Amino acid sequence: MSEGDSVGESIHGKPSVVAAFFTRIGQIYQSWLDKSTPFYAVRWAATLLLTAVYMIRVYILQGWYIVTYALGIYHLNLFIAFLSPKVDPSLLDEDEGPSLPTKQNEEFRPFIRRLPEFKFWHSATKGIVIAMICTFFDAFNVPVFWPILVMYFIMLFCITMKRQIKHMVKYRYLPFTHGKRTYKGKEETGKTFAS
Repeated sequence: MSEGDSVGESIHGKPSVVAAFFTRIGQIYQSWLDKSTPFYAVRWAATLLLTAVYMIRVYILQGWYIVTYALGIYHLNLFIAFLSPKVDPSLLDEDEGPSLPTKQNEEFRPFIRRLPEFKFWHSATKGIVIAMICTFFDAFNVPVFWPILVMYFIMLFCITMKRQIKHMVKYRYLPFTHGKRTYKGKEETGKTFAS
């Protein structure tokens, strides 16, 4: 292998200008992602606004239905991963590894998602941006009868969600938690010894 054959290196072994540029762009992008992490409501509002812009664009152009269908299937897969536990309880034996509590007296274990909220948001937003870019190219404007795609997507959504809800009921897990679990019991009365 010669001196300048490795990716991103110039002849003299230093990173090339192009590689340095894209590395810097990646660092800036990651920095903005890191800064946006605590603002989940703003992130999702921006994603919903981007979705609305995409839908308006598709409606005005009257095309790119197959791209929209693919985007819907992608979002459905992300949503199912978001609702699913990291370790599928149906694959675990009773004696093998940690499991979700199934009885009232079992230890509480928090629900750990297969796809965390931030990655769900990031992937969904990237999907919308890619679909938006696809609407600028006629090669992706495949002529289809869109009502069939809509009906097929609705049917697929209902079947998939029914299966997911049955799985949630069978293994007794709830993917949405609102704060720390509290227990109600005897209240301790403490007396202060103030004179």
